[in-house]
Amino acid sequence: AADDIRLIVATDNERILGLGDQGAGGMGIPVGKLALYTAGAGIYPAHTLPVSLDVGTDNADLLADPLYIGHRAPRLRGAEYDDFIEAFVVAVLDVCPKAVLQWEDFKQHNAIRILDRYRNRITSFNDDIQGTGAVVLAGVLAAVRALGRPLAEQRFVFLGAGAAGVGIARTVRAALVAAGVDEAAIKRAIAMVDTNGLVFAARDQLDSDKLEFALGPDALAAHGLAGLQPTDRFDLEAVIAAVKPTMLIGTSGSAGAFTEAAIREMAAHTERPVVFPLSNPTAKSEALPADIMAWTDGNAIVATGSPFEPVVRDGRTHVIGQANNVFIFPGMGLGAIVAEAREITDEMFLLAAQTLSGMISDERLASGALYPAVSDLRKVSRQIAMKVICQSRDCGVGRLYRDDEAGDAVDAAMWYPEYLPYRPVV
Repeated sequence: AADDIRLIVATDNERILGLGDQGAGGMGIPVGKLALYTAGAGIYPAHTLPVSLDVGTDNADLLADPLYIGHRAPRLRGAEYDDFIEAFVVAVLDVCPKAVLQWEDFKQHNAIRILDRYRNRITSFNDDIQGTGAVVLAGVLAAVRALGRPLAEQRFVFLGAGAAGVGIARTVRAALVAAGVDEAAIKRAIAMVDTNGLVFAARDQLDSDKLEFALGPDALAAHGLAGLQPTDRFDLEAVIAAVKPTMLIGTSGSAGAFTEAAIREMAAHTERPVVFPLSNPTAKSEALPADIMAWTDGNAIVATGSPFEPVVRDGRTHVIGQANNVFIFPGMGLGAIVAEAREITDEMFLLAAQTLSGMISDERLASGALYPAVSDLRKVSRQIAMKVICQSRDCGVGRLYRDDEAGDAVDAAMWYPEYLPYRPVV
């Protein structure tokens, strides 16, 4: 029955990872995500619903394909698109009032706008923005443990200012605020680079989505970049030379974007560079872990978006952890379902990141890995779900579970497949 649906993953199919606009063919994404919810957090499959919002496609090959099964028209834009999304949200609230809604693989501008518009109206989150932000922050916090230096002393350069980059930057900023860092210092600590170079407030060709992380005059002056003109451009190497980051985070989707010169420039200013080439699939990674290790004389700490084999250098094995959102969203969804949360807050994602980073053993961290093994996924999801339940209670958006009740509530909600033995019929 529709009112039994507890979890919906919906996509408009426009930004399918590594593939782009797939039209109705993007339906495999919500199906796959819900399978991960079941595997990673034990959410019963019959309580889930995958949704493809078919608003057309701008993929010319699909439009010309006589076998294409989707709506054969260019994508809705503007007010018509907004009306369609509004009708969908109204329908979910009416037909599946107990459901948690995950927005998935929407293109940057729509992804950020839809999240901000609906997050307080329907229990929802965007995994590409918030899930990615939380999983990367967990890696950042693990790196801080390995470095033995507080978060407040870190400086970040982001290559890529799309939905994922903005989501990570928002989460890092929230963590810096929670750590007591003042606003001016935060503005100096985060710099973003897009296809047109350094993101700064006076630059031309600057999308509104990026304004919140555009460097203002004071931050530019602190980096020795006072007096930039709207047409000035700075590539990654130049930005690294000016900002002197301790952490470099890539969501550019551009293979090889972390050049040898850029990584060596970073290593010249920090003893142990922390480098996150997060773009996937593997063919789009900003750099290969082995190359990063070679360019930093084995001193880098590396986590990737795709799986990589360990790197052996000078007799030492460096384990490469994978910043996979599957460490975050199953526990987040499970916790919100059990708590019957009316809202999924930023604080929940901060707690999820802190919980995940705390589950990395000292031994694994010493090997270079910033994330647990995937075999620990259910344990991770359980702990995150418990934190979400308690946070839902504390901020007044969920059921009033006591701390000592949260674990039992999560265990009772986690489904395990049981294959019963067959008995021959006589």
